[in-house]
Amino acid sequence: MPQSSRWRAFAVLSAVQLMIIIDSSIVYVALPAIQTHLGFSAAGLAWVVNAYMVAFGGLLLLSGRLGDLIGRKRMFVIGLSVFTVASLLCGLAVSQEMLVAARFAQGAGGAMASAVVMGIIVTIFQEPRELAKAIGASGFVAAAGGAVGGAAGGLVTQVAGWSWIFFVNVPIGVVATVLAVRLVAGDRGPGLAAGADVAGAVLVTAGLMAGVYAIVKVEEHGWGSAHTLGLGAVSVVLLVAFVARQARARSPLVPLRVFRAPNLAGANLVQVLMVGAMSGFQFLTVLYMQRVLGYGAAETSLAGLPVAVVLAAVSLGLSARMITRFGPRAVLLAGLSLLTAALVWLTRAPVDGRYAVDVLPSMALLGVGAGLAMPAVMTLAMSGVRPGDAGLASGLAGTGAQVGGSLGLAALASLASGHTARLTAAGQGGLPGLNAGYHLAFGVGAGLLAAAVVVGLLMLRSAGPDLAADRDDAAFEPHPR
Repeated sequence: MPQSSRWRAFAVLSAVQLMIIIDSSIVYVALPAIQTHLGFSAAGLAWVVNAYMVAFGGLLLLSGRLGDLIGRKRMFVIGLSVFTVASLLCGLAVSQEMLVAARFAQGAGGAMASAVVMGIIVTIFQEPRELAKAIGASGFVAAAGGAVGGAAGGLVTQVAGWSWIFFVNVPIGVVATVLAVRLVAGDRGPGLAAGADVAGAVLVTAGLMAGVYAIVKVEEHGWGSAHTLGLGAVSVVLLVAFVARQARARSPLVPLRVFRAPNLAGANLVQVLMVGAMSGFQFLTVLYMQRVLGYGAAETSLAGLPVAVVLAAVSLGLSARMITRFGPRAVLLAGLSLLTAALVWLTRAPVDGRYAVDVLPSMALLGVGAGLAMPAVMTLAMSGVRPGDAGLASGLAGTGAQVGGSLGLAALASLASGHTARLTAAGQGGLPGLNAGYHLAFGVGAGLLAAAVVVGLLMLRSAGPDLAADRDDAAFEPHPR
């Protein structure tokens, strides 16, 4: 494929990925309007978010493997089509049940499309420097989507109404589908018969959905509740049964050989720890600025701009050159160290903090650290993976990020609120107690990142940026569109 065609295909993949990521965060700002219009209770309203998250997190791994079997381009187009139609149904929803069901379908479509994106990227970019640039740009898209979603959600809801946060996906999805069919190179997998493990599919999907559901309901039930522990146990049992099934199945859904790739398990564990800490960082920093420093919504949005600017500069330019020169492992460890420093800096932020001294340095460290670490960890996760397993490896990475983000946010937010509640009960509440809760969570987040550094040192080996291992694997053959 000519260079210009590769980058046009990449632009389509990135646009779809950005749309899906924005959609996962844009709905938060519109929730009050949705509640008023459709009459949701507070508990019911949470399902507008949870239905999407459960479907998305539960289906990433299955979607990635199915993409390897039936063709990643085909899975991408199917997922994009499902996402687009579901977005239309969300905007047309006239009842609570219709909206929640459409959001579940949206999450399913988003998982189907997202799971194979990295697998497609590593097959169309075979030159190491180009691949490093593509992964860096993909990392920026992933990081920027959440920030764009929050700002766009408020603007669209205020100007056009909440339905339009879903309607805007429809023309984008239609155009992107047409362009994907024309620009993304076709591929041919071995077919469902090579991995048509129905029992395995049921086990892994149910296990992941149970786990994600347990995590998203932690705030309502608590970590030690029968609900959380029971669902967590069910999730673990199902996933263990899935692994046992894959070891015995004649045509496994997830061939365990994929874990022979030298860095796959270690990179995914690093990603769980890293994304978990970063999700808590972003959420709690907003709360610190609004609840402790007294910033309004507009001030908070402006205060977060340095992260996006620095992250764009690093991930779109610097990261590819550094990965090519020093290798992804060294770049990842440097990025994780900077992210750790960002959270450590916030553990000393005072009640009367100043933005330039107490917040901005951590924002700059986060931007540089994430801009280096995110492309590097994805490069490592995909290195040495057979072409026929690239969709599965991509789905594993997406699942790790989704579960890590949900778990990290729930855990750090729970730790912060719990510590503040204990201090308040002891007569040490108010802003100092609130701030102390944030300090504890930032410290634990720094600990997660330090653990990620240790995992990187012990489990990851140096690897070049060339992910094109075993290109002659006959299990996955490119063919003309």
